[in-house]
Amino acid sequence: MQIGKLYDIYQQYPSVQTDTRKLKQGDIFFALKGDNFNGNTFAKQAIDAGAAYAVIDEKEYELPGKTILTDSVLLTLQQLAKHHREQFTIPFIAITGSNGKTTTKELVHAVLSSSFKTYTTEGNLNNHIGIPLTILRIKNDAEIAVIEMGANHIGEIAGYCKYALPTHGLITNCGKAHLEGFGSIEGVRKGKGELFDHLRTLKQGIAFVMWDYDYLREMSRGISHIIKYGTNEGVDIKGRVKQSEPYLEVEITKEQGNDSIKTQLVGEYNLPNVLAAVAAGRTFRVDEKKIKTAIENYIPSNSRSQLITLGTNKIILDAYNANPSSMKLAIENFAKLHAASKVLMLGGMAELGKESPEEHQAVVDLIKQNTWNEVVLVGGDFLKIQHPFLSFENVTQAKDWWQKKHFENTHFLIKGSRSIQMEKIIEK
Repeated sequence: MQIGKLYDIYQQYPSVQTDTRKLKQGDIFFALKGDNFNGNTFAKQAIDAGAAYAVIDEKEYELPGKTILTDSVLLTLQQLAKHHREQFTIPFIAITGSNGKTTTKELVHAVLSSSFKTYTTEGNLNNHIGIPLTILRIKNDAEIAVIEMGANHIGEIAGYCKYALPTHGLITNCGKAHLEGFGSIEGVRKGKGELFDHLRTLKQGIAFVMWDYDYLREMSRGISHIIKYGTNEGVDIKGRVKQSEPYLEVEITKEQGNDSIKTQLVGEYNLPNVLAAVAAGRTFRVDEKKIKTAIENYIPSNSRSQLITLGTNKIILDAYNANPSSMKLAIENFAKLHAASKVLMLGGMAELGKESPEEHQAVVDLIKQNTWNEVVLVGGDFLKIQHPFLSFENVTQAKDWWQKKHFENTHFLIKGSRSIQMEKIIEK
């Protein structure tokens, strides 16, 4: 079936689902395949559950009048998303980077949605399936869209740009993340830089650039319009850390009296994320008071820089993900914290390839530069290197230890890669 005809059906049934457990009456079910499942086998179940149609790519699962047979369900999903995207002339802001992209996306969305009907990526749906689904959830009343793009290999961001067609772009940073796929820090910059490569092809491409980072300055060369934010002179949005305990407070430089934004974010490393949101707000002429209120009211969730109080203890839970760059920033930030008792509980870092043992050793070396009451290292390649700290194979063992210690008046940093699930340490 041609995409135009499928789009006509989509306009009648403008809700797309890839999981039969989440199906609603009248959804279009896309029978995607994975390493361990074949969505085609769920086509009949989807129809029986109320799906209007099921898009399949294996003829044996056809149901007359109820299935749409294609060569590839995934490619069809992406093509449908592109066709839908092409119906809009609104700004599409794409956000990628090694660290902080979800927080930045949430802050930018909070600011822009204070004045515009703004659609954004839900949760962490930032891959080759999540991005098309995000686009297809954008309704005709949209005034701005904010799309998060994750990537772990070269060519991925370029692929997303082909159907998201961003008009604006922001790369938070390029750090040591997904080295297994990118190969090196140069590979990370090349892969993330594909967003700026796309913007360079546009007559009116606009990039938001953290001007403190020399490499982002270089990567953004040739883009039609660059909005600079940072801590130094010569930028469009200038700010600095005014206070960082317990929460980050940012001072924004203004011509007539500086403004202070008191966030509910933990860590000085969130400064660029806040400045990016201010830059986006000013670019779209959001009222300054609305920008300030939106950022101050944003509360992080999903184990991202959350400050949690448990009894007399304070826990910085930053366990959604970890890589060498974010781990370094989190440890350094925690070291600055004024607290009588501090405990580090760190999980292994995934997807680092052959450099993984070396990067885990670098974390150990960094830990040794400061004094801690306890250091606990859990799983991953922390198990493969020599270090003097307490070590556990998994989070269950670490949780048992934590519960038996009965800590009081202690600050904790709990961080690790998603696969380690460090947040389970504090779950009841």
